[in-house]
Amino acid sequence: MNKKAASEKLRLILARYVPEKALPYCVQLWNDTPFHFKVSRARGSKLGDYRYDHRVKSHTITVNNNLNQYAFLLTYIHEIAHLHVQLKYGRKALPHGKEWKSTFRQIMLPVLNEEIYPHEILEALKKHMKNPKASSHSDHHLYKALKHYDTGKLSDAVLLEDLKEGESFVFKGVAYQKLMTRRTRVLCLHAGSRRKYLIPKMAEVTRMDQA
Repeated sequence: MNKKAASEKLRLILARYVPEKALPYCVQLWNDTPFHFKVSRARGSKLGDYRYDHRVKSHTITVNNNLNQYAFLLTYIHEIAHLHVQLKYGRKALPHGKEWKSTFRQIMLPVLNEEIYPHEILEALKKHMKNPKASSHSDHHLYKALKHYDTGKLSDAVLLEDLKEGESFVFKGVAYQKLMTRRTRVLCLHAGSRRKYLIPKMAEVTRMDQA
């Protein structure tokens, strides 16, 4: 497949996942530095990834298919920043080091406006981009702003951090009781075994009276 045809194929794919006004820029990023792109099934451990195969000098980027359009766009550009760092610095740069942070900030600038992002996400993004983290899920304010635009999820799902201590909830089909928050995770009591577990405070759970 020639570059023009590959670019058009990418445009058709991305049109389903990113905000309409961001589409030309997303395609242009590919045109500037072509890579293999795949929309992946949802993965609990990551939102997307970038891989470089040094044997054939090929770049591959994947993004989860369950992200809303604003999270998808952010993840897509996040991974392209890794590609740019690989091309410029090779293995000298850390995965989310200063080179990546600087590159990510630079290529995010064209989409940091209210024509593309809703106001509440944009405000959270501007703060996030001052010192971007390895994952948007690590930034609680940004995560919550993005989550407001999720669709197709249970309406009674809440974040674990929003429950009161002592409340019971269901997480991944298992009943727990919330005990206490420890920075980014919450100590919880397993209802069956009575063992204690740490669960991310940004985990989506269901209150027992709604499960």
